[in-house]
Amino acid sequence: MATWDDVARIALALPETDEGVFSGGWRNWRVKGNNFAWERPLLASDLRVLGDAAPHGEILGVRVADLDVKEEVLAQSSHAVFTIPHFDRYAAVLVLLDDVELDELEELITESWLTRAPKRVAAAYRASPGG
Repeated sequence: MATWDDVARIALALPETDEGVFSGGWRNWRVKGNNFAWERPLLASDLRVLGDAAPHGEILGVRVADLDVKEEVLAQSSHAVFTIPHFDRYAAVLVLLDDVELDELEELITESWLTRAPKRVAAAYRASPGG
């Protein structure tokens, strides 16, 4: 089980990342002004569509490179990673924090960061030890 503290620790350890708050009060993490992870509670419209299948708990949204990568991530990840109809044409997945393992969460956040980081920042990270 992961927490928002885990999300913040992982995200803020990545170069040139900062934390902000959307107008709705939800936290988000950015690299050079580009959002790559954010709190994404299910909205009333999501709950109507999902019905009894709606997950319960804290949900993180993370960017993926494109829709093909999204399908790969959904197929290869644990049941903690999912999508909703609202995200059908959006390159992002949702992560149920109560069900995700920390190593999977770290991989998802890091890969999301890499999709949004400037090329030189991403290249420097990849070239660094542990990158």
